[in-house]
Amino acid sequence: MSSLIQAIRGMNDILPDESHRWEFFEDAVRAWLAGYGYRNIRTPIVEQTDLFTRSIGAVTDIVEKEMYTFVDHLNGDSLTLRPEGTASCVRAVLEHNLLYAGPQRLYYYGPMFRHERPQKGRYRQFHQVGVEALGYADADIDAELIIMCARLWRQLGISGVRLEIGTLGSTEARAIYRARLIKYFEQHQDDLDEDARRRMHSNPLRILDSKNPLMREILAGAPRLLDDLDEDSLKHFEALQRLLHDQGVDFEINLQLVRGLDYYNRTVFEWVTDKLGAQGTICAGGRYDGLIAQMGGKSAPACGFAMGIERILALMAENEIPKPAVDIYVVHQGEIATSFSWKAVEWFRNEGLSAILHCGGGSFKSQMKKADASGARFAVIIGDDEAKEGEVSIKPLREAAEQVRVGLAEAGSLLRRI
Repeated sequence: MSSLIQAIRGMNDILPDESHRWEFFEDAVRAWLAGYGYRNIRTPIVEQTDLFTRSIGAVTDIVEKEMYTFVDHLNGDSLTLRPEGTASCVRAVLEHNLLYAGPQRLYYYGPMFRHERPQKGRYRQFHQVGVEALGYADADIDAELIIMCARLWRQLGISGVRLEIGTLGSTEARAIYRARLIKYFEQHQDDLDEDARRRMHSNPLRILDSKNPLMREILAGAPRLLDDLDEDSLKHFEALQRLLHDQGVDFEINLQLVRGLDYYNRTVFEWVTDKLGAQGTICAGGRYDGLIAQMGGKSAPACGFAMGIERILALMAENEIPKPAVDIYVVHQGEIATSFSWKAVEWFRNEGLSAILHCGGGSFKSQMKKADASGARFAVIIGDDEAKEGEVSIKPLREAAEQVRVGLAEAGSLLRRI
């Protein structure tokens, strides 16, 4: 006897009793983004592997250890399930020449894939909302992206989230800092953990993001990027701070804030919480002015962020989000009644009411039990007597009120009024 096939570890089903929370969030996000003039873009889940190695960075953890990569047996291409959305978005913008029409405010949402150790808040298939502002060079767009997140947290009733901002400077400044950082870590090589020693020459900035408490003292003495920051990046960072202050957005400056993707420069930011344990970052992003040129396009500035839907929903777990309920459940018995019930249920739907038509037969008593269990506000009862007269009986299921019998046309307007 064959065993039951189960979902892949770290890739979870979202069941009906939970999916209404996702739908609530998605509806809120679409309205929120429309309010800022961002338009939806949808890209494939599978892309050429080279897209991610070129954009994210060949020596990042994502590319080295976490991507789901396979060979297309039809043509031998190396393909990858997208581990993040920015690279795909930029690829689509360049492929379809969207920047010729001017700067673009875009957003996307959907599943991403990384082969990580599954734990609470970190899954192998996870979902993100990503927002990208392409073609904007000044700190005002950085501020807009941060300020709009603050608005979303308020709208969703999320508290206990704090903002950390930092700057990575220009590519040239970061190269100078990178050399100083390598020299510093080489002097402390015997005290570094295995992960830090592996990254020391390939990606030393990522060592600053180490969560190993044994590395805390070494990191505290590390050179500061601020000391190598170029003047333009410093002015950009100061302008961002002024805008956030002016709009009443609180923040902490974290000059050791780094991102796990190589394409970032200048502004970086994270929204973090202490309510989710180790997986405290719910939204992160920054500026990536060099990525468009790096991917073969004409040089253009850009800034964006991505938020983890699972983590945000975990923060919203205490919020009351009502499950959607249908307006009416149509029960029927008898040949004439069954025929008329099809007409009736479509009539109600045309009137803007949601309706379930009972299927599978059964007595009126058993059907009424199913009507009550459905969560519908009303049962619409149709027997042969009602059907012959073109009428229905309406029984409230959630409140104490009398059952009434009315004509079908009158029933629609009566239920809408109620």
